[in-house]
Amino acid sequence: MKRMQWIVKCTIFLMIVLVSYNASAQDAVGYKQPPKEIADLLLAKPTPSISVDEKAVWMLISERNSYPTVEELGQPELRIAGLRLNPNNYSPSRQSYINNFTLKNIKTNATFTITGLPKNLLASNVSWNSSQTKIAFTNTTNSSIDAYIIDVAAHKATKVNKRPLNLVSGEGLFWFDDNAVMYQVAVAPVSKAPKKPITPNGPTVQQNIGKAAPGRTYQDMIKTPYDEAIFEFLATSQLVRNNNGIETNIGAPAIFNSIDVSPDKKYILTETIHKPFSYVVPSSDFPSTVSVLDAEGKLVKVVAELPSSETRPSGSDNVQDISRGFNWRADKPATIIYSKPLDGGLMANKMEFHDAVYALEAPFKSDAKELFKTNMRFRGVTWGNETFAWVSEGLTGKQVTRVSRYNPTTNTVEKLFERNTTDAYANPGSPITEKNSFGRNVIKVMNNTLLMNNPVGSSPKGDLPFLAKFDLATKQSTILWRCGDDNYEYVVDVVDADNLVLLTRKEAQKEVPNYYIKNLKLRMADVAITNFSNPYPSLDGVTKQKVKYKRADGVDLTGDLYLPKGYDAAKQGPLPLLIWAYPREFNSAADAAQIRGSSNRFTTINWASPIFYVTQGFAILDNAEMPIVSTDSTKKPNDNFIDQLKMNASAAISTLAAMGVADSNRVAVGGHSYGAFMTANLLAHTKLFKAGIARSGAYNRTLTPFGFQNEDRTYWQAPQLYNEMSPFSYADKIKTPLLLIHGDSDDNQGTFPINSERLYAAIKGNGGTVRFVFLPYEAHSYRGKENLLHMLWEQNEWLIKFVKNAGK
Repeated sequence: MKRMQWIVKCTIFLMIVLVSYNASAQDAVGYKQPPKEIADLLLAKPTPSISVDEKAVWMLISERNSYPTVEELGQPELRIAGLRLNPNNYSPSRQSYINNFTLKNIKTNATFTITGLPKNLLASNVSWNSSQTKIAFTNTTNSSIDAYIIDVAAHKATKVNKRPLNLVSGEGLFWFDDNAVMYQVAVAPVSKAPKKPITPNGPTVQQNIGKAAPGRTYQDMIKTPYDEAIFEFLATSQLVRNNNGIETNIGAPAIFNSIDVSPDKKYILTETIHKPFSYVVPSSDFPSTVSVLDAEGKLVKVVAELPSSETRPSGSDNVQDISRGFNWRADKPATIIYSKPLDGGLMANKMEFHDAVYALEAPFKSDAKELFKTNMRFRGVTWGNETFAWVSEGLTGKQVTRVSRYNPTTNTVEKLFERNTTDAYANPGSPITEKNSFGRNVIKVMNNTLLMNNPVGSSPKGDLPFLAKFDLATKQSTILWRCGDDNYEYVVDVVDADNLVLLTRKEAQKEVPNYYIKNLKLRMADVAITNFSNPYPSLDGVTKQKVKYKRADGVDLTGDLYLPKGYDAAKQGPLPLLIWAYPREFNSAADAAQIRGSSNRFTTINWASPIFYVTQGFAILDNAEMPIVSTDSTKKPNDNFIDQLKMNASAAISTLAAMGVADSNRVAVGGHSYGAFMTANLLAHTKLFKAGIARSGAYNRTLTPFGFQNEDRTYWQAPQLYNEMSPFSYADKIKTPLLLIHGDSDDNQGTFPINSERLYAAIKGNGGTVRFVFLPYEAHSYRGKENLLHMLWEQNEWLIKFVKNAGK
C-alpha cells in the first residue's frame, strides 16, 4: 500500500513538473490587458478626416472606429493570387472602413446629418463628382457591396445599384461623368462558387525550361487548379454604368486589372487578365490584354498583349522588354500614353536613352507616335498646357530623380532639375493642378511659372512645409509662404491659385491638428473650419524634443525624444530607455545627416507606436535615425551594414546618457518589419541592450534570394552578404532577451511568419532567452483590438522585467 501511495505521489509530482515546464515553454495565455493608461491611449477615438470641395464651400467629415475585434478579423477569407478576399461578398477582406459621414457648410458653419445612410455603415471608395454636387461611396455588408450617392445640397444618401458590386479587382466605384457612376457587378451569386474537391485530380506541377525567371517572394499565391477556378469565379465581373439608378452593361464580363474613361468620355481603356494564371506572382502581374472600348463597350482596338511578369529581370531598375504604363493624356480628348524600354529592359546596357514615350490617338487607326526619350527609367508625365508637361525619370539603385519640361508643341525636352531622392532639402515640391475642360487634373501654369507645394519642407531647422513659385525660365524657386518655427502647418489644397487661397492643416506640440482657410494675397486672419479636440489628454505634460547627435564616423543623426510627465532629470536621475527605429539606405552621407521630422508636431499614437511606454516611466527615442550609408562609390550601403548599425545605436545611447536622461545600463531596442530585422542584428552583434522587441521581421535573408528592401543583388551574386546580414546565422550569439511578435497571416513580400518561428527555435535551441507571440488573423500591419491590447501588454511586461527592473 505504501509503495502504491509513493508511486501515486511521484506520478502527481511529475505531472506538475510537466505542466509547469509546458507553461514556461509554451504559454497558452488568454488575452491580457496592458495598464489602463496604455489601453486608453490605444482605444481613443481617432480624429475624423475631411474632404473639402474645390471651392471650399462643403466639407465631408468622415469618422472611423478605433479597431475591429479579432472576431471580425476571423471572418471567412480566401488568400489567392496575392489577394485576400471575403468569399461571401466579392470584396477584399481586412479593409479599414468609414463608420459615419457628416456634411458641413464652411461658409455658414452649419453642420448637417446625412439621411439615408445605411445602418452599421462600412464605407469606402469615396469620390466627388466633377461639379462637386454629389459624393459616391460603397458600403460593405456581410453578403454584398452596394453603391450610394450623397446629394450634397439635400444632405441625403441614396442606394443606386440593383446588382451587388464586385470589388475583387479593377477600379471599384468611379464617376463616368457628372451624373453617372461606373462600377463592376458580380455575374453570379457566391453560392455558385466552385466547390473544393476532396480528392484532387492530381499533383500540382510547375516547371521552367532553361529560361531565367527571377522574382521577389510573394504571399498568398495560387497553388492548385482549384485556386485557379475560385479566383476566376470571384474576380470575373461585369462593368456597368449607372445613370439615375438605371444600370447599363458595358462590354462583356472579364477580370479587370484597370478601367479608365477617356477625358472626352467616348472611350474606355481597359486591362483585362487572362490565363494562364501564374503560381508565383500576384494577379496584377498575370498575362493581360490592354484594349480600347467605345462608351457602349464595343471593342475598338487591342492595344497590347502583355505577358506574365514572371520573366521580369531582377534589379530595381530593370523592366520587362514590353510596353508599360498605359493611361490617357489628360489634356487631349482621347490619346493613350505609354512607354517602352530601348535597352531591352536592362539598365546595364550602355546607351544614351533607355526609355521612349509614345502616344496613340483616337480613332486608333494609325501607329503610335514617339513623343520623347528619357536617359533614365521613365516614371510618369503630368500634363499642363499646350507648351508644358512635367516629365519624371529616375534610377532607384542610384537614388536619383530628374524632372524635365516637355513641350508638346515642339516635342522638345528640357531638364528643370535633378536631385538625389534622399536629398530632402533639395526637394522643390510638386506642382499645383487644376481641372481642365475635361474635368482632368492638369498642372496650372501662370505666366511661365508654377505653384509648388511641399507638405514636408525638410530643412536644417527640421520640417518646415512651404508653398513656392517656380520660374520655368530661370529654373529657380521663390518661397511664397513657409510654416512658422513654432508650429507645423502644411498646404492640403489650393482653393484659388490666382488669389492664393489655401486649405491648410496646422498643429503644434500642444495644439491638436485642425484645418484652416488661409488667404496669402489679402493676408486675412486664418479661418478655422474644424475644431477637433485632443484624443490623448493623458499625454498632457509629456515632453518632446528633437535630439541631434553624431556617430563615430561623423554622420549626423537625430531622433524624437519623449520624456514622462513631470520628469526632472536632476531630481529623478536617468530613466530606462526604449529606442525604436527603422534603417534606411543612403548613397550619400550628407543626405543621411539631414534633419527629418519636426518637434512641433502634435503627438499622435497608433498601435505601432513606442510612445505608450512613456506613461510607464521610460524615456523613448522614436524615429531614431539608423542610416546605412555607402562609404564610397565602389561600395553599396549594405556592404558594412552591421558596423553601421553598431555606430548608430552607440551614438544614440551615449548621447542620451550624457544628457542625464537615459541609463545606459537599462536600454531596449525595438522595431517593426525591417526595424525588427535591425533589432535582431543588434542583439546578435552587440551587448548594448538589456532587451529587444522584434515585430514581424525577416531574419533569414536566404528566404528572399532575389533581393530585399533596397538591396537588388541576388543571393548568388552576394552570398556572404546575405548570410552576414541574417541574424538567424548568429542565433547562437543572441543571449539578450528577445520578444518576437508576428501575425500568423502576414501578407508582406518578405516577412513570412516562418522567419519568427525559426528564429525562436534557433535561439531557444542555443539556450537564449526568447518569447514568441503569434497573433491570430493578423497581417503585416496589426488591427484586432484584443490582439493589440495583448501585444501592448506583452511589450510592457518584457520592458518592465528585463529593462526597467534589470538587476533587481
